[in-house]
Amino acid sequence: MALKKDKQKILGEVFDEERVKSFLDYQPPEGVNKDFHLLEKAYRGMNIDNFISFVDFFNQAGYDINSKNPNGMTIVQVIQKHKQATSYVQALIHAGACA
Repeated sequence: MALKKDKQKILGEVFDEERVKSFLDYQPPEGVNKDFHLLEKAYRGMNIDNFISFVDFFNQAGYDINSKNPNGMTIVQVIQKHKQATSYVQALIHAGACA
């Protein structure tokens, strides 16, 4: 369903704590590591402030910040090539991800 022309995508939306934590409930597609999937979903769906909070909850829950996708790459390896990802990469490294 396409957005009507009078509708605009909300950019920079700030989630409350429960909304941020809800990203921990997403289930991965078959063959995808759940921990990697959660990080990728949060990266794609959150602004940097929400993402920093998410990574803290992610670590507290005992998930693996260095988990890999089916191609053997960590989230840092995947997103470091993205032009707008510098602050996300820094947040992940600060939280214990390998560069």
